[in-house]
This record gives sequence, structure tokens and C-alpha cells, in this order.
Amino acid sequence: MRATFENNWKLIQEDARKILSASENELYSFDLIHNLYDKAILQQASVIDSLSGLLASKLYSQEVPAQTLNKLFLDVLGNSSESQKVIYLDLAAIVERDPAADRKMINPLLFFKGFHALQLHRIAHWLWNKQEKAAAFFLQSRSSLVFSVDIHPAAKIGSGILIDHATGIVIGETAVVGNNVSMLHGVTLGGTGKHGGDRHPKIGDGVQIGAGAKILGNIKVGEGSKVAAESVVLTDVPAHTTVAGVPARVVGTPRTQNPGKTMEEPDYEI
Repeated sequence: MRATFENNWKLIQEDARKILSASENELYSFDLIHNLYDKAILQQASVIDSLSGLLASKLYSQEVPAQTLNKLFLDVLGNSSESQKVIYLDLAAIVERDPAADRKMINPLLFFKGFHALQLHRIAHWLWNKQEKAAAFFLQSRSSLVFSVDIHPAAKIGSGILIDHATGIVIGETAVVGNNVSMLHGVTLGGTGKHGGDRHPKIGDGVQIGAGAKILGNIKVGEGSKVAAESVVLTDVPAHTTVAGVPARVVGTPRTQNPGKTMEEPDYEI
């Protein structure tokens, strides 16, 4: 596994060199990106080092400097045995499912705020589980402000996740998201009122959630299901079904067993 991580990082660094070389004769690109690619990629020893610095540079404030955040992120990611594996699984998910990544991990690593917000949540979740709740809430607040993504630190999110575009994502405290899930901007995994306890959705593996969908309450969306854009889901969704509408109803069956992985085109009519 260590060899795989090292190979992935070497490929990302090689892509950085190729992009810099190709941009040398361009009017603006080289001057604009040279320092970023050099500092964030070529000077770093691993994806953890790179990601920690990138997140710190985006999230620092007058009260909390980038150096403090960078140290925190390095400590947390270094203390989690699965962190590097999960980072690469998330990067691979984006490369496989999002044409905008241009088949290169370097693009989401540097530029995709859905990826950045998700990795920041993973750090906040680790802190939350260590009872470092003030630090976790601080990171949630910064993520909401900088990325327009609001994920409660207690929410449980699997690996191989694509959060595409990401603006307006809201995921509540007791939500659970399985592996290989894809969701677009404006998705809400929310509650239905002010009552406490277990009050947020549970999303199965391989689910695809369209832009603007609202899934509300302690309900289950079964594995391999598909929620159409702008749907409002208020009841359980059976596995391997497509739901659409307000309120959502079953309108068909996804073409594949794992639409969250395949990001297939719409297969329904309202």
C-alpha cells in the first residue's frame, strides 16, 4: 500500500512538471501558477503534506494563522492510519466521475472545493471523536464561510466520495453517508425540526444525489439508489430505485447497480 501511495504522489508531481512546462510560453499561466505548483506539489513529500498546506492557506484568519492550522492538519492526518488511503480514494472518485478533473488527481487536489471541504470535514470529525469539539466547530465554521459547505463534525462520511461543485451542501449532525456516494451542489441531508437525537438521513453505498435535492429526517436511502435533482425526500427510499419529485416518489430503476460510482445520465421523467 505504501508503494501505491508513493507512486500516486510521483504521478501527481509529474503532472505538475508537465503542466508547468506546457505553460511556459503562455501569456499568463506560468507566472500565475508557478509558485503554487512548486510550493504545493513539487516541494512536498506526500499528499498529506500538500493537502495540509493547501487547506491552511485557504482557511487561516487573523486570529488563527496558517502555520497553526498547517501543524494541526499534519498532526491529525499523520495520526490517522487510514487518512492517506481515504484521500486517494476521494481523489480517484473525482477523476473517474467528473470530466472537469481532466483525468488528473492534481486538479481536484489543488482546485476543487468539494474535495477540500470533504477533507476538512474528515479532520474535524477526527477531532470531534477525540472530544476536541471546540476545534471541530471552528473548522466547520471556517469551511462554511470559505467553501459554502456546512457539514457537522459528527456526521459520518465514507470513502470514495464526490461532492461536485459543492456550493450549498448541508449535512446534519446524525447523518451517515456510505461509500462511493456522489452528490452535486445544493444537497441537504437535514432534519425536519428542532427535536434532538438521531434526526438526519442515512445514505447507503453507491447512491447518486442530484443538485438541489433535499433529504430530510431520520430516513434511509437504500444502496445503489438515485435521487433526482431538486427532489424532496421525506420517506425511506428502497435500494436500487430512482426517486424524483416533490415529495419524491419512485419513478424507475437506475441503469447500474452503483449510480453513485457511474454518475449516469437521468433515467426518469416527472
